[in-house]
Amino acid sequence: MNQVIALKAFQDNYIWVIHNQSNCILVDPGEAAPVLKFLADNPQLTPTHILITHYHRDHTAGVTELKNAYADIQVYGPANCPYPNLDYWLNDGDKLTLPDYGLDFQIWHIPGHTLDHIAYFNDNWLFCGDTIFSAGCGRMFEGTPAQYINSLNRLCSLPDPILIFCAHEYTQANIRFALSIEPDNSALKAYALKIKTLRANNQISLPSNLKLEKQINPFLRCNQTSVINKAVSLTGQKLTNETETFAAIRQLKDSF
Repeated sequence: MNQVIALKAFQDNYIWVIHNQSNCILVDPGEAAPVLKFLADNPQLTPTHILITHYHRDHTAGVTELKNAYADIQVYGPANCPYPNLDYWLNDGDKLTLPDYGLDFQIWHIPGHTLDHIAYFNDNWLFCGDTIFSAGCGRMFEGTPAQYINSLNRLCSLPDPILIFCAHEYTQANIRFALSIEPDNSALKAYALKIKTLRANNQISLPSNLKLEKQINPFLRCNQTSVINKAVSLTGQKLTNETETFAAIRQLKDSF
């Protein structure tokens, strides 16, 4: 039986570890030290694969040290990734088969946060890097609003129960912004209380799930009247579609 656990890295990153009884897969190891400690504490596990969602250093900086420590590890990443230390390059629509785990991951190209960004998903799990956060989304460093909203809409077509393994513990900060957009959202207010309790007990807020995010995440709700009207009132812009609404609230979040 495969399990997924989180290793904390830097101040607020998570490195996701998919493991069975003998092997493990590392997702976005921006830092080697927490992985090496985990492997030392669990000597029965051999790391076999590293999955990279995008090139940013807080997702890739640990790869070289891990490859030096485990020569047979295989590193996968986006086809147009500027990070050089990959063994295999994945394109939109590819399937990554991992027979030692009984897993298959579909690959989607989801530009917006960066132009190279990809997601790995199956029926149960979505590893989406910095594209979706709980109650938020990543900054738009390289993509356009149209690219980003198309990526989010594509991810929203996945099954509602799918678990979302994003890469940062940004949930409380995202909730504060989300409440500024939808202060009367009852699902969001209930979620805020739940996360406040979790974080007060030093528990992580992830994974989330798509059904919940559709209810509380303003960046997945850019076609909702409540989000559109609030964005109009805060920006003074005339917003005619969800792409314009996304661009407006992303800009608001950048300076929140």
